Amino acid sequence: MHIVARFAFAFASCLGFAAITQAACVDNVVLVHGNSGSPPDFDNTYVELRARGYTDAQILLPDWGSKTCAACNDHSGSEETPVANALNAAIASSCTGKIDVIGHSMGVTLAAREILKLGLAAKVDTFVGIAGGYRGLYSCGIYPYNVLTPTCGSNGLSIGSPLLNGLYAKKLATREYSIKSYIDEIVCSTGTCLVYGVHSSSIAGENASYTYPYYHYQLLWFTSILQADLIRN
Repeated sequence: MHIVARFAFAFASCLGFAAITQAACVDNVVLVHGNSGSPPDFDNTYVELRARGYTDAQILLPDWGSKTCAACNDHSGSEETPVANALNAAIASSCTGKIDVIGHSMGVTLAAREILKLGLAAKVDTFVGIAGGYRGLYSCGIYPYNVLTPTCGSNGLSIGSPLLNGLYAKKLATREYSIKSYIDEIVCSTGTCLVYGVHSSSIAGENASYTYPYYHYQLLWFTSILQADLIRN
């Protein structure tokens, strides 16, 4: 073969290999930020996923809730819509038919609520909850006593709220993981992280839980490699 022709063939082969690599079929990922947060909170996770070959179209970042009134946000109504839409869109465009979901803080319980409400658990391969108040927050009181804001109300994070009781021990995905800390200034703000003897960020029935000496947002920012590893297992 003529040298130019061989070069052209090799170049075309490389392009074909690159195209196949870029088109690798992986679960779409939905990243759900926390109360009064925003999608850029997941920047480290996004960069890690992109480095592993995920495309922008495979990473969905719903933006939900008030940014100026954290106490006004709960898990009902307008807060639900962006997350529900992202979950449905991720499933509809997934080449595997499955998705992975990673939530931070109140995004953990909001994502869990939408998965269960929409009947999507069979479509979720991996669920990762980071610094969530899955078992409630003592700073929100014990339902129905001393529940002063929507965030802590019946659709919020007071211990024993109807919302949390509706999530407890329900299967969210094929595999479930939590990432937690004993110095989390939000989850452990009252001096304890435990709710009835179990860390509030732990998910009942989870496959594993990972503990780090990080603060609330550091748990999200500094564990991006672990997050990516968990959804690719």
